[in-house]
Amino acid sequence: MNDRLKALADAGVSIWLDDLSRVRLTSGSLQAMIEDKHVTGVTTNPTIFAKAISDADAYAEVIGKLAAQGVSTDEAIRVITTSDVRDGADVFKPTYDDTEGQDGRVSIEVEPTLAHDTAKTVEQAKQLWDIVGRENIFIKIPATKAGLPAITKTLAAGISVNVTLIFSLERYKAVADAFLTGLEQAVENGHDVTKMASVASFFVSRVDTEVDKRLDAIGTDEAKALKGKAAIANARLAFEAYEEIFDTDRWRELETAGAKPQRPLWASTGTKDPSYSPTLYVDNLVTRGVVNTMPEATIKAVEEHSEITGDTVRGDYAADRKVIDDLERLGISYDEVVQVLEDEGVAKFDASWSELQDTVAAALKAAAK
Repeated sequence: MNDRLKALADAGVSIWLDDLSRVRLTSGSLQAMIEDKHVTGVTTNPTIFAKAISDADAYAEVIGKLAAQGVSTDEAIRVITTSDVRDGADVFKPTYDDTEGQDGRVSIEVEPTLAHDTAKTVEQAKQLWDIVGRENIFIKIPATKAGLPAITKTLAAGISVNVTLIFSLERYKAVADAFLTGLEQAVENGHDVTKMASVASFFVSRVDTEVDKRLDAIGTDEAKALKGKAAIANARLAFEAYEEIFDTDRWRELETAGAKPQRPLWASTGTKDPSYSPTLYVDNLVTRGVVNTMPEATIKAVEEHSEITGDTVRGDYAADRKVIDDLERLGISYDEVVQVLEDEGVAKFDASWSELQDTVAAALKAAAK
């Protein structure tokens, strides 16, 4: 058997599942993915939990108890999601131990409605960390302008962070700086940075979705030739920046204290355009020291179709820069695209949070009857 997932892991890519639910935990599905699919971590978001909790049977017992206690919708969401993340973290504890804290992590996100509120983001990050009570989790904080100081303050408190919703190179560099500052403050505050970790979640497929739409509107042969190239070029250039940032005296001082680098994480790696290979954003972003978080359908596609041939990130950053330059020449503004994507990303997670609230509110009401 050609174990393509093992080949991907052997090439230095940590395979994380972009999904979590009570069913995955109780059925043994999550454990099976660790054993059979080389999965070493999990990411979650409001969309994933909204989908999971809509499965009334899986959550009937806990929702019944919460309804009897008369808790609010938001409190019920907090109990359900932190419980799933805690149990998920326990499933991944052996992976966490085996990799010395590099993998075996489960992420839980602060409420998307706080994306532009630094103080409340930090407050909730600390609450979630304490409620889950497991050292192998990540608190997800969006890379908005208000999120940057929240990332630093949360890390300074000794809490591991998954920075989400990164689209631009400029913002990625600001995230890395927030990470370094946070770790420096964590050291000053007496925290054990050897226990801490962080990932910077760089969103991939959505870049092509927005850019391709604009290329289609232009409609020339030159425009059509650039379709499907912007997202991969953008991610590779982010990795180039990562290499530069983590090859400095500032980083080496933290490394001497036992700190781990903030690994790039490729997020949104399922293809949205059916004409593209379902493994496009996996096969073209293979390099040592990164994470690729995938929905199960993408993991299955990799297992069936990918041909992992070594590093596909390093080596030709000039060609990646040319893609961005060519788009600019066609009138497609990089800065405008990434700002649109950030605004849309926050709005989509807001909508998913509202959907999650509606789903839980309806379930509590039904259980109360």
